[in-house]
Amino acid sequence: MRLPRRALTLHTAPSRRASSEPASMFVPTCTITDVLSLELLQDFVSRARRLFVISGAGLSTESGIPDYRSDGVGLYARTNRRPMEHAEFVRSAKSRQRYWARNFVGWPQFSSHRPNSAHRALQQWEERGKLHWLVTQNVDALHSKAGQKRLTELHGCSHRVMCLGCGSITARDELQRRFVELNPDWSAQAGAVAPDGDVFLEDEQVLHFRVPSCKDCGGILKPEVTFFGDTVNKGTVQFVHDRLAESDAVLVAGTSLQVYSGYRFLLAASDRKMPVAILNIGPTRADHLAELKVKGRCGEVLSVIQPL
Repeated sequence: MRLPRRALTLHTAPSRRASSEPASMFVPTCTITDVLSLELLQDFVSRARRLFVISGAGLSTESGIPDYRSDGVGLYARTNRRPMEHAEFVRSAKSRQRYWARNFVGWPQFSSHRPNSAHRALQQWEERGKLHWLVTQNVDALHSKAGQKRLTELHGCSHRVMCLGCGSITARDELQRRFVELNPDWSAQAGAVAPDGDVFLEDEQVLHFRVPSCKDCGGILKPEVTFFGDTVNKGTVQFVHDRLAESDAVLVAGTSLQVYSGYRFLLAASDRKMPVAILNIGPTRADHLAELKVKGRCGEVLSVIQPL
C-alpha cells in the first residue's frame, strides 16, 4: 500500500546538531543527517495517518544507556561479555546471585536515566494523533517516563520484577530496598557499565551477596524482561500484530532489528505492502523492506520532524 504524496513543508532543517543534549559515549560516530533525507522523512510521516513505530536501543544510547551491537561502542565491541541467558538464570542459583549483585550495583544509575529528545518527540506525535502505536524493544521505561501511553514494551521492563513461581509482579525499587536490608555490609567496586541495568563485577565480589525470594510463595525473582533465549508472550505478539493491522505506515527508529521478535513485524508489514521507513545509524536487517532509509541520530532527526 502506497500512501498518497503530500506537499512538504519542513519546519526545521538544521545544518548542525539539532539536539542541545551532550553526545553520549555509547552513540556510534555519525555524520549530520542531510537536508534531503530530513525532507523525505518529513514527507513520509506527513503522509501517514496511523503511524506504527518500533524503537530500539539506538534511542536510549542518547540517554547514556549502552547497547549490545553498536559499531565500536556496543557491549559486543567493547568486551567479550555476553548477556544472561534465560536457561542459565532459571537453572543456576549462582548465576542468579551474580546477575542480581551486578544489577543491584547498577540500578541507581540505570533507573535515573531520563528520556531524551527522541522519546519526547514520539510522545508529542502521540498527543497530536499521528502515532497510532509504539512498540519498543527497550526495557528501560524511558518511553513511559516521557509520557507515552499507546505503548507496548515488547521485551518487558526492568522496573518490574516477577516471581517465576506465583507470577506476582512487584516494583524493582522495592526489591532494591530488600537487597539493602539483606546485605547491609556488602559493597563492590563496579567495572564497566553494561546494557539493561548491569555492571561488571568479578565472581569473587559476589560470593556473599544475598538474594531474596518472593514474599508470597518463596519463588525465584526475575526481572520482568525477556532474557536472551526466551520468547515473547504469544498474547503480546498477537496484540502488536493487531495494532500493526490498524496502521497505515511503519517507522523503525534506532534498532538493527537483528532479533526476530522485532523483525517479525517488518515481515508482516511487508506482507501487507505497508510503506516502511527506517531511521538508524547503521544497517538493519530490514533495509531491503524499506522505501526510505535515513542515517542519523534519533534525537537529532525525530525532534525536527513535525507530526503534520
